[in-house]
Amino acid sequence: MLKHKLIALSAALPLALAVAASSAPPPGGSAATTLEELRPNAEQAAAARLVYGILSDSRYVYRAKPLDDQLSGEIHRRYLESLDSQKLFFTQADITRFEAYRTRHDDAIKNQQLDPAYEIFKVYLQRVDERVAYARRLLAKPFDFSGAETWNYDREDAAWAGSSAELDEAWRKYVKNDALRLKLAGRSQDEIRKTLDKRYAGLGERVHELRGDDVFESFMNAYASSIDPHTSYMAPRSAENFNMQMRLSLEGIGAVLQRQDEFVVIRTIVPGGPAGSGGQLKVGDRVVAVGQGGSGPMVDVVGWRIDDVVALIRGKKGTRVRLDVLAAEAGTDAKPQQISIVRDKVKLEEQAAQKRVIEIGDRRIGVVELPTFYLDFDARRRGDKNARSATADVAKLLRELRAEKVDGVVVDLRDNGGGSLLEAVELTGLFIDQGPVVQVRETGGRVSVESDDMNGVAWDGPLAVLVNRSSASASEIFAAAIQDYGRGLIIGEPTFGKGTVQSLIDLDRFPRKDDAKFGQVKLTVAQFFRVDGGTTQHAGVLPDLEFPVSLDASEYGESTYDNALPSSRIAQAPHGNLGNLAALKPQLLAQHKARVATDREFKWWAEDVAQFRAERDKKVISLNEAERAAERDRLAAERKQREAERKAAGLAVDEITSRDDDGLTYSERSVAQQAAEEEAAKNRPDPLLRESAAILADALDLLSADRQLTAQVLPITREPTVWAE
Repeated sequence: MLKHKLIALSAALPLALAVAASSAPPPGGSAATTLEELRPNAEQAAAARLVYGILSDSRYVYRAKPLDDQLSGEIHRRYLESLDSQKLFFTQADITRFEAYRTRHDDAIKNQQLDPAYEIFKVYLQRVDERVAYARRLLAKPFDFSGAETWNYDREDAAWAGSSAELDEAWRKYVKNDALRLKLAGRSQDEIRKTLDKRYAGLGERVHELRGDDVFESFMNAYASSIDPHTSYMAPRSAENFNMQMRLSLEGIGAVLQRQDEFVVIRTIVPGGPAGSGGQLKVGDRVVAVGQGGSGPMVDVVGWRIDDVVALIRGKKGTRVRLDVLAAEAGTDAKPQQISIVRDKVKLEEQAAQKRVIEIGDRRIGVVELPTFYLDFDARRRGDKNARSATADVAKLLRELRAEKVDGVVVDLRDNGGGSLLEAVELTGLFIDQGPVVQVRETGGRVSVESDDMNGVAWDGPLAVLVNRSSASASEIFAAAIQDYGRGLIIGEPTFGKGTVQSLIDLDRFPRKDDAKFGQVKLTVAQFFRVDGGTTQHAGVLPDLEFPVSLDASEYGESTYDNALPSSRIAQAPHGNLGNLAALKPQLLAQHKARVATDREFKWWAEDVAQFRAERDKKVISLNEAERAAERDRLAAERKQREAERKAAGLAVDEITSRDDDGLTYSERSVAQQAAEEEAAKNRPDPLLRESAAILADALDLLSADRQLTAQVLPITREPTVWAE
């Protein structure tokens, strides 16, 4: 849902090792791309034709737009934004030069002549080289940090630089801020120069690793997102990675890789996978060569793009791969150790639904954490009754929580961006005994109702749903249905506001004469509505009890997209009322406010949110060393005060968040340090989840103590049938 930025395609992002790659790495691996090599090929032209055929067809697309000069202008703007959203590379002269292409992208796509997109990217590549060279030259002399300069680090709404000299000035402040951060972290001038020189050189190298298929994917996404914010194009590798995440299973060695400097490094090892079973690999080990089978040649992969290395390591269950590995603690000139691993099927359990139990006084509140509405589509289409799905996993967890005698359940959907519409419907069916869940208005205006048709429920007890601004799509369908039925309390922040339905179309299903791979298109095919006839589009789901807002609608969510579908309303679908929770809200709110007023963890969280919002709103930072040092000291004093309060209260101190800024970017820290930070984040107190459990416990206490209130809140006396074990 976040805006696509082309430069991020080359970042060192962890990629799980999945099934056989959709395309093999190029001969010679990840050599830097030259301007001469950047040109569209026949496969891309054919894929463009297929994408155009789908996106211009109102039978497929909910809000189809003709590919004309007007849409071409939108594509042009979005493509430039994907390349240079912060206005740090192109000048106004470049933008003026590109005007010749503004109304040509429609013809380029229709005629399968995609040269304009590549010509623009070639200029981008040149400008990155120029900026990197300039930034590295600035490091020759130390900066003067005694002046009153400031750096406006949010340049998304800035005008394009009028000249190279104006862009030089922006980059001078950009580099000066990087240098000041490192100086305040105690780095010497020589260390600052070496660190930043390596950082900027790496930026140039990563951009030059981008190939024609990356340019094509970004350009076609500029086209797709001009239709609406949630329509997109996925190249074959992106499509395979997406499908793997939805399956929550893969065939490979069971490791997560990360690019660091010129090496691909073991970031994490999936528990129970082949890489972990023998204990031969560990976090921080560097893969320097890959060989297939028991005797295939070893291919040197130092300096390769991470997805090319992943493509070599991926493979079918039962096949063997050999890795030459430098141990994490070994020097770069050490002799690598060769490791042989038989690939197998690996389950990504960390991304699946999880449970826990929170004790609130004498109440036991079960928690189900669901990060996404996943489903193995292929297995479901084959009729596999054991197909992996969010609903099946949650049903199992609910049975376990019932066996553990919990009094209520909180479903945690924070940061759950959605997934399968079918799973949203079926998951709702775990908590309601038949009935409509969501209404879907398709292309042409026909409205259908998606219902839970299965008798019985998996959990018939007290229920709450915890959401935040990043809860979207399928999460909103589930939360809205629970709210409309009066089945449970919705707690947290207003949700994202995405009320549209997307479908995947595999471009490889269309007949062709060769075995080329074209990827997939995700397109908006419908708009969904609540059973009460309302919409979550823009508005989202409003909680019954709200927590302080970390991100509001002006900053993040459907309402920030300039071409999002408008909100509307349709007739409600007849549905029962399982409860009237409005009568509970005043007392629950009063108890909530009284409790958080003395809850240190909740208070600290609210303070952090307020400080984050205040700092973000500034968008400007001082480049004066004395001012920045004073700010650093103020923050350090606040951290020490909080540490003292935590210790006095007998609470654990988080050493990671207690550290001063080290001046490094995340990827510049060691993989071991990154892993430690992630593990520390998992173990931090979660005051929002605990407070949600406390609110549900309050509701239980209120209802058990007041029969009249219970009759008002829960008028339905017939209990639904709970599924058999």
